[in-house]
Amino acid sequence: MPSLADPLTEGKLRLRNRIVMPPMANDFSDETGAVNDRHLDHYRARAEAGVGLMIVEHSYINPNGKMTSRQLGIHDDSLVPGLKRLADTIREAGAKSAIQLTHAGANTSSEVCGCRPLAPSDVAMPGREEAPRPMTLQDIADLKDDYRAAARRARDAGFDSIEIHGAHGFLLNEFVSPHTNRRTDEYGGSMEGRIRLPLEVIAVVRDEVGPDYPLLYRFGASDFLEDGLDLEEARKIAPRLVGAGVDILDISGGLCGSRPQGLADIQGFFVPLAASIKLVVEVPVIGVGGITEAVAANSFIEEGKVDLVAVGRALLKNPDWAREALAELAG
Repeated sequence: MPSLADPLTEGKLRLRNRIVMPPMANDFSDETGAVNDRHLDHYRARAEAGVGLMIVEHSYINPNGKMTSRQLGIHDDSLVPGLKRLADTIREAGAKSAIQLTHAGANTSSEVCGCRPLAPSDVAMPGREEAPRPMTLQDIADLKDDYRAAARRARDAGFDSIEIHGAHGFLLNEFVSPHTNRRTDEYGGSMEGRIRLPLEVIAVVRDEVGPDYPLLYRFGASDFLEDGLDLEEARKIAPRLVGAGVDILDISGGLCGSRPQGLADIQGFFVPLAASIKLVVEVPVIGVGGITEAVAANSFIEEGKVDLVAVGRALLKNPDWAREALAELAG
């Protein structure tokens, strides 16, 4: 079995090691969503320290899907030069890059997005009070156009890959979850209906960037809610995502968010989800969840549970985590 230090040499995205920095919102932008020097310094430091893949924080594809007022944007062509500076900075520092395309859905507020939040149904997200507006078929068509345009900007900016956000209660996760999707048209009801929009989004992004461009999908494989998406159904969905054009699956939580109550103190708390998904797909799988220790990260790889390990908050706290982890493992 490979180790954390070994390169990923198969597939469309070749990496120098198995360490991934997952997308973590920094809110460094101003209200335009533009890249600035704080972004460049932040990502450069961690890339220079040896991270294999840097997944740039969630970037909104339309202001109506903006989650916070200072979120990074990829919704307008004017942002491409700044995004190119960021992609170039990561490449020059030795790492590969992805940028995460997102629409917050009901995970935003009217105060931030300037509209009634969009969602599959008028079901508020757990922990939020504002009821969203159910999307019309025209809204859905417009959304797919937004993803296509954002994918073009990501490719033109020079990112090595794209990640589509389908976890943490964001819009595509809301469509997949039976808790938040109460639609009765072709985008709701059965599993086939609930996964229709994510599959269509993957298809338009794949069509835009071409067959050889690496595409990741962050999949919320369990909502940890009684009436939400569970792992059994997620194992049926994962191969469909791959079949639609996904090259790497990044497995995290669904409506429960990135740090579910009762699990956050466990090293690699989403790795069991990822290990189960890995059994039903033939693409690399990323595991994540409170991973701070090099030995634990390495064990998840060596035991064949996942192919790549995402280290988040430990990298926020210590930009040199990757360098130190690889040195520790080298002994």
